[in-house]
Amino acid sequence: MTLSFYKYQGTGNDFVLIDNRQDIFPKNDTKLVHHLCDRKFGIGADGLILLENDADCDFKMVYYNSDGNESSMCGNGGRCMVAFANFLGVIQQETTFIAIDGKHYATIDGDMVHLQMQDVATIEDHEGYVFLDTGSPHHVTFKEGIEKFDIKKEGAEIRYGAPYFEEGSNVNFVKKISDAEFRVRTYERGVEDETLSCGTGVTAVALAMHHLQETTANEVVLQVEGGTLKVSYEYDTNSYKNIFLKGKATQVFKGEISC
Repeated sequence: MTLSFYKYQGTGNDFVLIDNRQDIFPKNDTKLVHHLCDRKFGIGADGLILLENDADCDFKMVYYNSDGNESSMCGNGGRCMVAFANFLGVIQQETTFIAIDGKHYATIDGDMVHLQMQDVATIEDHEGYVFLDTGSPHHVTFKEGIEKFDIKKEGAEIRYGAPYFEEGSNVNFVKKISDAEFRVRTYERGVEDETLSCGTGVTAVALAMHHLQETTANEVVLQVEGGTLKVSYEYDTNSYKNIFLKGKATQVFKGEISC
């Protein structure tokens, strides 16, 4: 089989995108997804995403981690899918699409995509960290010397340790730069390594910083390894609403691969 694909990236978080409106992709082939994401023997990506038809929304987003398994919501992947749908002519400047965690609204202007995330009502306080779900589970903790440390080792220890174990959690290490700006490095489960950016991760960090009273802003700048993202939100009665993840989503190349 010869498969047509597109490669997109959002602040260095990169994805193989496939137009699956004709239902051509073997969705249960975990090994194929893993092969396509492999940076040595395949295309190379942090994940693979299918764009599919949906009866109620403009399109459906189906996301796989690079390990080949279908996974929870990916914020940067969602932004790239909006850019891809715009490129294909499926949408124009705004859209509502369905993902594994429900419906999402988004707008696109050039290469800038604003993606609305799900409301968050629960943030768990623990000694030394907080935990919350922004479409994917996230552990958020401050880290001294964030510029230079073994994130793969320390991230894996938290990801596989108590209370997460095999199910795991994404792990975000944070350094405060100012009231409305933070540095973030993220270890992603499913990738099992650091990624240059994580959309649901920076969303979790922004809300966690407000929850911990580390920021008074309603829009936070997040410096990640792959660039800069912004997260805006409204706080109302112990709940975060109208959460938007903002940043660029760019097509890198397109091609065909035999598989």
